[in-house]
Amino acid sequence: MTQPTGREGDRAADPADGAEAAEPRAAASAPSAAPVVSDDGPVVSDDGPGWAEPHAATHATHVEATAGSRDLLRQLVVAISAVVAVVVAFIGSGAAGGTRIQDAAGGALDADATLLAPGRGAFVIWSVIYLGLLAYAVWQFLPSQRASERHRRLGSLVAASMLLNATWILTVQAGLLGLSVAVIALLLVVLCLAYATCVRLPPHRIADAILTDGTIGLYLGWVCVATAANLTAALVAAGFDGWGLPPEAWAVLVIAVATAAVAALGVFSRGGIAPMLSACWGLAWIAVARLGGEPASAVVGIAAIAGIVLIVGVTVSARMVAGRNRRLGSPR
Repeated sequence: MTQPTGREGDRAADPADGAEAAEPRAAASAPSAAPVVSDDGPVVSDDGPGWAEPHAATHATHVEATAGSRDLLRQLVVAISAVVAVVVAFIGSGAAGGTRIQDAAGGALDADATLLAPGRGAFVIWSVIYLGLLAYAVWQFLPSQRASERHRRLGSLVAASMLLNATWILTVQAGLLGLSVAVIALLLVVLCLAYATCVRLPPHRIADAILTDGTIGLYLGWVCVATAANLTAALVAAGFDGWGLPPEAWAVLVIAVATAAVAALGVFSRGGIAPMLSACWGLAWIAVARLGGEPASAVVGIAAIAGIVLIVGVTVSARMVAGRNRRLGSPR
């Protein structure tokens, strides 16, 4: 057998040389495990760990900026809605030459129009409510309240309530009494949702409790009574005959429903004072109008007084129970 010569012999003499030569080629063809670097910073590649923190930080910054823009928009909407509500209310008062609410729709909402019409002094409470809404608009606009979860939940509801109130005034002035009932009913629903939000997300500062919960509570309690009065006025204007029941019986029934609703609010809120105050204010002026004005009705006046007693009793009791539970450490 002949021996390999020349270069063939050299290669055959040391097989390890071939393996060593193959190693650089294999290394050159292997994929790189280095992390990919993007414009936002190093990120994790498919072949090995990298650094995701810069990318995550950029994303978080974008999310915060978007949330901040939405919060600012919400604050602006609430503030603008408050201004619109006050301007329309000013027009509705007749101070700017427009028709007063009492005189609109043929006087259907005047103090002597129905058995459930409050005396004219009752409407002074609107000044307090509008002042509270303006104060709330300023309060929620403060930088410290911009990212508040309470105001994120409440902002759209409060803005909607103010726009609905302005719509109600314009609807009544247009003589659309039936449509006004639908508007005020929707307003009542929106305020119930807003007040429920206040209860579920309680305030942590006294100023927030007064300006937010106090204003919304007063607004809601009054609208409960106003809805009853508005519905009665619309039925009377439409010629409703009571299905055989006398007007006083219907008036007492409506007062009972309104009283039950406000008392339920007192229980739900664990003794919230604001709805109680404004609702009792409205019922008191119904009693004044029926016991000392026209149309006179001792039955309706006494029913209104009874409603006040029941609302105060239930609300104060709920507040006392809630206070006792807090002292005992009970969650309810």
